[in-house]
Amino acid sequence: MNYLNFTKYIYLLVGIVMTGDAIYNWNNPEKPWLSVLIAAMGFFTFFFRSRFAKKFENRRNQATTANQDSVENQNK
Repeated sequence: MNYLNFTKYIYLLVGIVMTGDAIYNWNNPEKPWLSVLIAAMGFFTFFFRSRFAKKFENRRNQATTANQDSVENQNK
């Protein structure tokens, strides 16, 4: 499950590449709105996954701490 921590950076890379593509092609008669949309979705997905990864990590740490406390209380 460690690969999930790595894949969020792929979305960041996609956002950066699509932003560069949109800037490079901005003066074309047809504006690169699709590149802008994909870049926005890439950045949104990166921050969304980062936020939820932190939430799950905090939940896992709290559960581990609670389990250790209950084991210590049973041993007393």
